[in-house]
Amino acid sequence: MQDVYIIGVGILRFGKHKNETVRSMAEKVIINALEDAGIDKKDLQAGYFSNSFWGLFDGQHSIRGQVVFRGMGIDKIPVVNVENACAGASSALHLAYTAVRAGMVDVAIAVGSEKLTSSDKAKSLQSYSACMDVTNIEGTLNGLMGYGRNLTIELPPEDENAQRSVFMDIYGMMARWHMNKYGTTQRHLAVVASKNHFHASLNPYAQYQNVMSVEEVMNDVPVIYPLTRAMCAPVGDGAAAAIVCSENFLKKHGKGRAVRIRASVLVQGSDRDYDGEDIGERVGKLAYNAAGVGPEDIDTAELHDATAYGELHQCECMGFCPPGEGGPYAESGATKLGGDRPINTSGGLEGRGHPIGASGLAQIHELVTQLRGEAGPRQVEGARIALAQNGGGSIGIEEAAMCIHVLERV
Repeated sequence: MQDVYIIGVGILRFGKHKNETVRSMAEKVIINALEDAGIDKKDLQAGYFSNSFWGLFDGQHSIRGQVVFRGMGIDKIPVVNVENACAGASSALHLAYTAVRAGMVDVAIAVGSEKLTSSDKAKSLQSYSACMDVTNIEGTLNGLMGYGRNLTIELPPEDENAQRSVFMDIYGMMARWHMNKYGTTQRHLAVVASKNHFHASLNPYAQYQNVMSVEEVMNDVPVIYPLTRAMCAPVGDGAAAAIVCSENFLKKHGKGRAVRIRASVLVQGSDRDYDGEDIGERVGKLAYNAAGVGPEDIDTAELHDATAYGELHQCECMGFCPPGEGGPYAESGATKLGGDRPINTSGGLEGRGHPIGASGLAQIHELVTQLRGEAGPRQVEGARIALAQNGGGSIGIEEAAMCIHVLERV
């Protein structure tokens, strides 16, 4: 087994790209990553392509990665198409890492590209249900409703006509459960979102680049209590890529701005009960053990925050704070630039955006940029070890898939 390094990254600003396609966005970030790595497309020995909905919206199934790579003159190499819902891009990187670490190839590229915007907004929102067991959506939702039983907190009336994806309902239920059990408040969630919008304002690749105060977040359009629009990831398009290589390849080409992958762990969820070990806790322990580090060693992290509650919850799962203290931890300022452990310096999914098949690699782009010391006004001073946590889909009462990477500055 040999060490694996990220030598090139590429990203397209996330947003609503009417004139772009899944293919055109992927081509751009592949070119960006190759230029960043200082290598030619002929050097690539394997490709892993993440996308969830190209087939649903445009009918392109089965050979999505091959269509992209062959169109760029990248042929003959093995190409694997990856679907793991919101964790697809990080799963693609995990496969690239695995191939290089096993010595099967010396250089591989992971690409994620997704186009979610559509003239049919309802279709875009409904597409998210494909990230669940479609034969048992009602059963899954009924199981998740357990989070809403025996609540003592007072809930405001809901807008029955509000348009939202099914995952906002899931996050809303889990947030209310956390509020009821630990005393977390809507303001705690607003602090998380306000912080992420501030970080996004410093990121030229973010979909939203507007600063929002805590009060503005709380007073934004309600989605489902306690979540407001500013606490939720927007629908959008985008792409990102990362090139990984072996230590032997790196020695021949010089270390340059390489970043070492200390751990890459991919798991699926389990049929646990509400008090069982969360998938985030379980995979976090595996990642820390593989990397030989602990939560206290992480200088900065990108956590999967499809809503502000997602970040709050994962701060606890990753061991950055005790269970139930994610809200006070955020309010302390620890997760903001200048704090003890800045989190989602990219703006996270709430600010940077969340084109499903690309989000995991966007996290990697941000952390590589941080570890290289090239993040400009959002730079985390002295960042040496970073963590990316990326969850996807839902089965039972937790994510269907989750991937964690631990990266280290060389």
